[in-house]
Amino acid sequence: MSKSLQSENLVPSAFHADAKQVVDIKSDNSSDQDANHIAISSISKDEPLVTRRELWSYYLYYNGDNGVGPLGYTQTLFQGLATAAGYDPIAGPGSSCLATTASGQCVVPWGSGTKSVSSVVLIANGISFAIMTAIFTTVGSAADYGTFGRWLLLAVTVVCWAAQYACMALTTPNRWVLAMVLYIIGFVSYGATLVFYAAVFPRLARNTPHARQLREKYESGEIPPEVYEQEESLEKNRISNISTVHSNIGYIITLLLNLALLLPMTNNPKVDNYVLMLVTTYWVVLGIWWFVLQEPRPGPKLPKGERYLTIGWKQIWAALKTYKHLPYTFVYLFSFFLLADGLNTTGTLVSICQNNKFSFSFLQNTYLGLSQAITSTISTLAFWYIQRYWKISTKKMFVATNVVTILIPLWGMIGIWTEKFGFHNVWEFWAYNIVFGLFQAPYYAFSQTMMAELSPPGFDNMFFGLFGLSNRASSMVGPNVIQVIINNTGNNWQGFPFLFAMCTAASLVIWFGVDVTKGRRDAVRWAAEQRRHAH
Repeated sequence: MSKSLQSENLVPSAFHADAKQVVDIKSDNSSDQDANHIAISSISKDEPLVTRRELWSYYLYYNGDNGVGPLGYTQTLFQGLATAAGYDPIAGPGSSCLATTASGQCVVPWGSGTKSVSSVVLIANGISFAIMTAIFTTVGSAADYGTFGRWLLLAVTVVCWAAQYACMALTTPNRWVLAMVLYIIGFVSYGATLVFYAAVFPRLARNTPHARQLREKYESGEIPPEVYEQEESLEKNRISNISTVHSNIGYIITLLLNLALLLPMTNNPKVDNYVLMLVTTYWVVLGIWWFVLQEPRPGPKLPKGERYLTIGWKQIWAALKTYKHLPYTFVYLFSFFLLADGLNTTGTLVSICQNNKFSFSFLQNTYLGLSQAITSTISTLAFWYIQRYWKISTKKMFVATNVVTILIPLWGMIGIWTEKFGFHNVWEFWAYNIVFGLFQAPYYAFSQTMMAELSPPGFDNMFFGLFGLSNRASSMVGPNVIQVIINNTGNNWQGFPFLFAMCTAASLVIWFGVDVTKGRRDAVRWAAEQRRHAH
């Protein structure tokens, strides 16, 4: 599946806060600011200019970090092993879930009883999101300081590589618990790579040659604030969209490479494990260059007396207390938390249905993935062209993708009452992957740019950490609610109504409750106020 970007660094660039302010910095709330301020140095104008080589290494990292392994194949392997190890509760212990006479239900031992395989997969996702929550809240905003963010991205990347290579050990059904553990480790570390990778993007966006020229023209009075604001937003969208395209190109290339193993080795029992090794090696070869070619743009030193493991919580608490100064930023964060929860859980539930339909076939999932990756690449470029040509705001583009977000669980909901539609047929999974590619890949790019525009300049990791919480780590509600529904009903489709309601409610709030222009100016004002207190 395509996925989202997310977080790490020190300064989106909604505006250069040391430049002329688009809005006057007001101090009528200075007493509140004194209580809530977070010490951080002002934005440096001396950061290295982004070179073509550095920018390409950034894109290539995402090309390799395309999610085929940790998001797709590992879940299929885990679910397949658990299903092979389980039994049909209708036929009783000793029966096979894979028998032609099986009822379609499948349970595995769980604690003192049993639990359906679908519920176990959802529980694994819930655990993963809980761990990600702990990571993002504890060390997310700490990455704003010094070079911690750079090393943090390297650490979570290496952990993800190791977990994927370890999947070579997953060869028999009795290792389904180990498969669950490796899936959780891989999924958590993969989600963390997205967050800390994406937080680099505001820093890069403000240091491209074009962004520098824009800022110089703005500071010299050659262009008005409105033009600077629009052009700078388009520059952020350019990098965000190009990186998303690279992710999808990597997705296509990886899947095509996998066919070189899956087709000639169809009858080899270890072919799925070999495929995971190939996928991971592709990421290693392309991803390592970012850590070699990245220019040093360190954040300020850690404040005296603070620790990396505690400053994150302090900053998040301080940031949360500023909700009245940044109302649109927090409305977006909260709404996106629910929207991402609904979308992520919907994707997991559709994948569970898809794996069951195609008997956990890596080959069939590869074909379906190719259809999604190709349409994702085309749509991301098309949406970017449309936005750039007509200069449409990021929010309007984001809203267009939200409509499809709502329709996916609605379609699944139909499957409760009929087997003619609602993810019961092979053609529906082809349609789902194509539609998902057409609309959800741009959704990820625009959601990130929305966050960049609503983040206070100089506090990227703090707010992108909260965004990461809203996106990759959001699904603590969905999986836990859905797994209870499925476990009690024995019907995967009963989970879709809850997800439809969640996606619809969140989308409506974003559509009518978030003013990006006002939110961006609030963010600039707040960031400048923090720096004034810090000095």
